[in-house]
Amino acid sequence: MMYIIPLIGAVLLASGLAIAYVIGGATVLTFWATDNTRYLAILPQQIFSKIDVFALMAMPLFILAGEVMNRGGVTRVLIRLAMAIVGRMPGGLGHVNVLTSVFFAGISGSAVADSAAVSNTLVPAMTEQGYKLPYAGAITAASSIIGPIVPPSIIMIFYGALMGTSVTALFIAGIVPGLLLAGALMLLNAFFAWRDGHPRLSRAELPAFFPTLLRALPALSIPVIIVGGIVFGWMTPTEAAAVAVFAATLAGFFYERFGIATLWEALKRTAMLSGSIFMLIAAVSALGYLGALERLPEAIAASVTELGLGPLQYLILLNVIFLLAGMVLDIPVALALLVPLLAPVAIAQGADPVHLGIVLCFNLSIGLISPPLGGCLLVVSTVTGLNYWRLARAVLPFLAAEILVLGLLVWLPDLTLFLPRLMGLMGN
Repeated sequence: MMYIIPLIGAVLLASGLAIAYVIGGATVLTFWATDNTRYLAILPQQIFSKIDVFALMAMPLFILAGEVMNRGGVTRVLIRLAMAIVGRMPGGLGHVNVLTSVFFAGISGSAVADSAAVSNTLVPAMTEQGYKLPYAGAITAASSIIGPIVPPSIIMIFYGALMGTSVTALFIAGIVPGLLLAGALMLLNAFFAWRDGHPRLSRAELPAFFPTLLRALPALSIPVIIVGGIVFGWMTPTEAAAVAVFAATLAGFFYERFGIATLWEALKRTAMLSGSIFMLIAAVSALGYLGALERLPEAIAASVTELGLGPLQYLILLNVIFLLAGMVLDIPVALALLVPLLAPVAIAQGADPVHLGIVLCFNLSIGLISPPLGGCLLVVSTVTGLNYWRLARAVLPFLAAEILVLGLLVWLPDLTLFLPRLMGLMGN
């Protein structure tokens, strides 16, 4: 009878309701249709048990830290530092684009924020240097998904809360995949620079390294505080998030682009984003409760057994499903809908929860640059005025490279698990 949920959900979605209301409304109506109304009395307890998770406290704090840094004049400082480091290489501004996303990832953890900020500043500079606008937009969108992979990551906190997995281990596990993705994009950019004759920055165009580094230190201190505090056991992820908000506010004042009005806007945006995520968690916890009553996870596990899928085959199938879901669903929605149903089967087959979390978060982040929706593609297209489908065509080589990196992570779990094991965050 669980097929009723998508049918009711489709009707509610067509009415224009927000996705959280669609999921929640369809679930409650399905309780009635499946003769499970006697269990509705326990539903509030089930919802609050999913929201009352300590790790989730870090999420609004990291969102606020990112909002403060985004509004505090940090982007240009990070771009200048990236120019000082890699600007002299062939295809210099393309490398600067990727490295800026790495820096930005350690501050905001948001691919959409990264793509918006860099599109405003670096894409015009690339076109002035002779890069074609579709290429400049494509590498901006492609590199922005480093944001949700390198700590801090909002979606990893979300996954950790859903699956009861250590957020600290997830954060540390994301470092190598994020840097691996950055390296792959830089290699592809180097190839296009060789093929298309992309310029390097002249010595006169490069900012002086040490003054630029000194000016960037307040911004760079944020990821150091977050990762260092967590790794050395000085802070939990939630405590690190609170310290990051304080440090981000100080950095905003240091760059002289931050005031009380800006802080108020950051707080309002944080409240809106956090509220929408918690509403989604509440709706999906109701759906998960109904799925448990109808023994849906057991049915999925039985189907996998009947198909004879081994651990690797099931993980590949899981990634195909998530890639398709990422094309049409927001990351939190896809995580909330699919992870509680499909991930436990992979873990029962021997998959490590930390490795699985990194792979699935990486996978869904690729959806941000995948047509037909592609959140980062929409942002870059809007900011730059570039036709969406021209941008989608230009991003295809980068999309292929990111899927190859995903395949490598699936095939070699040690790439993900090496650092958490080295830090003593999980067993060998």
